[in-house]
Amino acid sequence: MAELLVAADLRKAFGATPALDGASISVDAGEVVAVMGPSGSGKSTLLHCLAGITHPDSGQVRYEGRELTAMPDRERSALRRGKFGFVFQFGQLVPELTCLENVALPLRMERVRRRAAERRAAEWLERLEVTDVAGKRPGEVSGGQGQRVAVARALVSNPRVIFADEPTGALDSLNGERVMRLLTQAARESHAAVVLVTHEARVAAYSDREVVVRDGRVRDLTGTRHG
Repeated sequence: MAELLVAADLRKAFGATPALDGASISVDAGEVVAVMGPSGSGKSTLLHCLAGITHPDSGQVRYEGRELTAMPDRERSALRRGKFGFVFQFGQLVPELTCLENVALPLRMERVRRRAAERRAAEWLERLEVTDVAGKRPGEVSGGQGQRVAVARALVSNPRVIFADEPTGALDSLNGERVMRLLTQAARESHAAVVLVTHEARVAAYSDREVVVRDGRVRDLTGTRHG
């Protein structure tokens, strides 16, 4: 598999506190990588740098050979809309929209016509086993249902990379297992890579490879590439 996303020697500090101190990692196309580590280790900062949300103080992030860290804001924003998908701990669905409209939102932002966008959104709700909540608003559904809607939203635009930051952190174990099964299954069928931040071994077990962030650096648990 070809390297899709590569970070080299990332350093990032918030005030006097270093979050990343020479972190390096690569993610192959279609690979599911679990990023683990204790609280405050820098794993969420690493994810945000990989996704172009946070700019590192030094080091490089490359996506498909292009330097993400050198792109202008507009280009990075377009990349996040079209090539990257996001799943956060609490879903972050838009409360005023129905679940169907939430899933269709990334397509509507790319100027896809409403009917076509909602048709594709409905297909993803079916794949994530939540067609019954299509007309409901986020406040009217359970946490597990809402998180599956968030996964559908992340996948609807056929992204190359899914960034998932503690996607089961607010769920009980049964719903967490279901979300992870559906997320990884759908991503693999779409050949999308997944960068998964978690502190739970049972969640990391769904990945192809596990890395640990400790003291701002990355150690690969199942290989030697990032030693």
